[in-house]
Amino acid sequence: MKVYILAMILPGLLVFSNQTFGQDQSFVQVKNGHFNRDGKPYKFLGANYWYGMYLGMKDSPGDRARLERELDQLASLGVKSLRVLGSSEGQGQYQITPTLLNKNGEYNESVFEGLDFFLNALKEREMMAVVVLNNFWMWSGGMPQYVSWTEGSEIPLPDIENGGTWDPFINYSLKFFENNHAQKMYLRHLKKIVNRKNSISGIKYKNDPTILSWQLANEPRGYSKQDEYREWIRKTSKFLDKKDRKHMISLGAEGNTASELSGTDLYLDNDFKEIDYATVHVWIQNWSWYDPKNVVSFAAALDNTQDYLTQQLQKAKELSKPVVIEEFGVSRDNAAFDGQSTTTYRDKFYNYMFDFTYESVLNNGLVQGCNFWSWGGEGRPSLPGGIWRKSDDLIGDPPHERQGWYSVYDSDYSTIEIIKFYADRINAINE
Repeated sequence: MKVYILAMILPGLLVFSNQTFGQDQSFVQVKNGHFNRDGKPYKFLGANYWYGMYLGMKDSPGDRARLERELDQLASLGVKSLRVLGSSEGQGQYQITPTLLNKNGEYNESVFEGLDFFLNALKEREMMAVVVLNNFWMWSGGMPQYVSWTEGSEIPLPDIENGGTWDPFINYSLKFFENNHAQKMYLRHLKKIVNRKNSISGIKYKNDPTILSWQLANEPRGYSKQDEYREWIRKTSKFLDKKDRKHMISLGAEGNTASELSGTDLYLDNDFKEIDYATVHVWIQNWSWYDPKNVVSFAAALDNTQDYLTQQLQKAKELSKPVVIEEFGVSRDNAAFDGQSTTTYRDKFYNYMFDFTYESVLNNGLVQGCNFWSWGGEGRPSLPGGIWRKSDDLIGDPPHERQGWYSVYDSDYSTIEIIKFYADRINAINE
């Protein structure tokens, strides 16, 4: 059970934020503003590996041999934590398939077994997972799919391939925060997930310390529904905490983002006692800070990144909560999608973000870890720059994005060298 202890209770008592009392020490906890496991600091350099559940499937698109090879490589690099999709809903365009949850609470057991296999494979390598349980965007079903099921309406997908507007889709996804029926479906799903017994290890998910934290959603945003959005955070985090007292809970939001229109705020979005740590995403290209076809813009992008992170950490300091920078990436040079193209500026940005994380860890700062976006491993797009099709390899770029945009391949040796260098340094601090 999570207990919040204030320094004023007893003289000399240290301040603890979101400390877990009487909890199995093999689970990661927040103690005095820092991640702690087995009585020791737990800091990490990690990766986004959203498709891990899918590679773990016996059937298509699964490839367990590839999964194990990739996990072995990541473990050899010192990568300790993977952020993975742990839920998917419905069927639709620009979406991973098959999905875990179909209408009327029907589950695809083969997908669930893929998640079982993935978590067990992590356990064998002493790695951990942040498990994402919903999505504001359509590529795993997520919030718009719940709305579609309850309303019986069609999701207004943007015309991604031709540069269509996203506004109708965003307004549709926002309906989730006002749709009680959709939210109840989601809560039933959360209960199912945390009580799932792993078909390989026999351990219920809620009792498995391989899971670093549950994450409520990928990049939820409030836009024009900020009050409803934060009420959803409050209710959902409280519900999940009651169902699982052992694991940390994170939101999965981006921080403030580069635009106030997104309706996010790191302080307000994480100011709930059940949310154990804050998350930050940094997208210098998506936010128009950096143009890979105009590399002169890179220096200014780093300045913007520094300012942005400083602002976000100030908000986290006011919350007395640690931070994970859980998404950041840059395209290959000259915005190329071909895996043979160079990664000079990606490497520069990774070096900057990893060093920022390392310095924080070294100096007992608020940033406890980071996850780069994203690992593509052995996979390669059938059409670099195209949209994913069902027969294509799974890589770090999700189905609704240009394939090869942000993926780090097993042949990106310069990037991999930087990953290993900083992972080893951070892991040395843990030891």
